[in-house]
Amino acid sequence: MGALWSDDAKYRCWLQVESAASLVLAEFGVIPAEAAQAIAERASFDLGRIQAIEAEVRHDVIAFTTAVAESLKAQGLGDASRWLHYGLTSNDVVDTAQALQIKAASELIRTSIEGFLAVLRRRALEFKHTPTIGRTHGIHAEPTTFGLKLLNWYAEMERNLVRFNTAAEEMRVGKLSGAVGTFGHLKPEHEERICERLGLKPAPVATQVIQRDGHAAYISTLAVLGSTLDKIAVEVRHLQRTEVREAQEYFSEKQKGSSAMPHKKNPILSEQISGLARVLRSNAQAALENVALWHERDISHSSVERIIFPDSTILTHYLLTRITDLIDRLLVYPARMQRNLESTGGLIFSGQLLLDLAEAGMLREDAYRLVQGHAMRAWKDDLVFRDEVARDAEITARLSTEDLQRTFDMHRQLAHVDAIFARVLGE
Repeated sequence: MGALWSDDAKYRCWLQVESAASLVLAEFGVIPAEAAQAIAERASFDLGRIQAIEAEVRHDVIAFTTAVAESLKAQGLGDASRWLHYGLTSNDVVDTAQALQIKAASELIRTSIEGFLAVLRRRALEFKHTPTIGRTHGIHAEPTTFGLKLLNWYAEMERNLVRFNTAAEEMRVGKLSGAVGTFGHLKPEHEERICERLGLKPAPVATQVIQRDGHAAYISTLAVLGSTLDKIAVEVRHLQRTEVREAQEYFSEKQKGSSAMPHKKNPILSEQISGLARVLRSNAQAALENVALWHERDISHSSVERIIFPDSTILTHYLLTRITDLIDRLLVYPARMQRNLESTGGLIFSGQLLLDLAEAGMLREDAYRLVQGHAMRAWKDDLVFRDEVARDAEITARLSTEDLQRTFDMHRQLAHVDAIFARVLGE
């Protein structure tokens, strides 16, 4: 991914645009076919020469076109160099070439998203019926399954893929409409044909630049995707806490967790993912600031994009690679999940008991008062809620021993796990 954003790669995309433009203009009879062929087949550049020229002229596109023209002259093709960059303005090349770079970067990110989805799907099915406690506000709530946690992440990543594909397609746009977007020197049909050669769509309307709302949407989409990865990493960090220990990052035999405490196994990968996701979100703010430019163009966005597009695409690709490995090798402890489920003595079934008492004829308000009273005492005095309930005559008058067994039957609340999986996976 990083190679896509090197100076050499950038200038190769610029040359690709210049070559495509020359060939199309030759097709339309605007420039000589021999000149276009020379530009497309023989033009080259020397990175050091571009940098040397730019140090003098302080203009990157002029430095580039000068260096390319020199390469043609050195081959005895000086006449062809007259037609290089014909009818174009700087951002015709820069914006269109950037679209090529983003297109290539998007292909790598898309492949990584799809790879992560495959891992999430496999592990969700692996733990489809592995019961674990669901927590709200960090407090035990009701039973769920570990597979459902993973399935939720899978569904969110599917939405991220849809959003990403939409944003990437919006960025597959070039423009060659001149200094203020009026086709003062070329024609719309020239632009359409050049973009077609490059695998892009022409911007329906532009100024000197492609409008930056699409760029903001793309970077923001990467930030949303990164926030999903952050969300997953935060959950892993919580599950790895000593008091929970339901899952943890893979920890190799030679790995060390602390310079001072040999027992430590820290969720360093998850913490890294959470930290770097913040960079993606900060870049989204910068991209939003780039939408508003002066009149038909200024360059306040340009310096920003030289940072945020390489950084955000490289970072997204990296984070996807890391989190795929994290989930692929995640250590999961079903026995510990079972211990945690049972640790409150059945408190997590208070909602089911409330409903069963109401169904048996008790007013909901009375049932809530009764159940909450037992729950609060059990919590405060570390009692077994299930046993306290079974000794309450007011409850046993309405619910038999068999009824109470059903109340505290975890599988009753997990009866629809298959249906939820079918909704998401279509199975």
